[in-house]
Amino acid sequence: MRGRIRLLQALALFSTGLLAGAFGYGAANLVPTFNAVPIEMRLDFHAELMKMNGITMQGTMAVSALSTLALAASVRGRARVLACAAGLLTVSSFLITRFGNVPINGRIKRWAATAPPSGHAEFLRRWELFNDARTITAVLAFGLLIVLALTLEPRERAHG
Repeated sequence: MRGRIRLLQALALFSTGLLAGAFGYGAANLVPTFNAVPIEMRLDFHAELMKMNGITMQGTMAVSALSTLALAASVRGRARVLACAAGLLTVSSFLITRFGNVPINGRIKRWAATAPPSGHAEFLRRWELFNDARTITAVLAFGLLIVLALTLEPRERAHG
């Protein structure tokens, strides 16, 4: 049992760290770059980037959420509360992405093929707000898993 919990903890920490890092990099580097280039370049790059991100980021979100929630089911006490909160935050990142960013990404893809409509700046601002929200939820989840890894008491590690 202890080996399985350690494996779940490692997988949850690793995948959630990747998720937080990817979103953090995007918020700190990609979004300011998007805003610094001409709109046509932004739209083209954004549309291409989303083709790549669709698979890798959804996979990372899924592994993060599943491993973190499985960890929560495998531990008890304070460890369960921390793991469950981290799992819910990763699920929140997914939901924000799916229902916030993805629909706007679809619009951006159409705009890249044609031209952005008047009022496009408001959609881009909303995309950035959703991006900030999913970044914050992923970073908080990662932080909770770090706290869990640093403070997990041996008696909390497994049902016993």
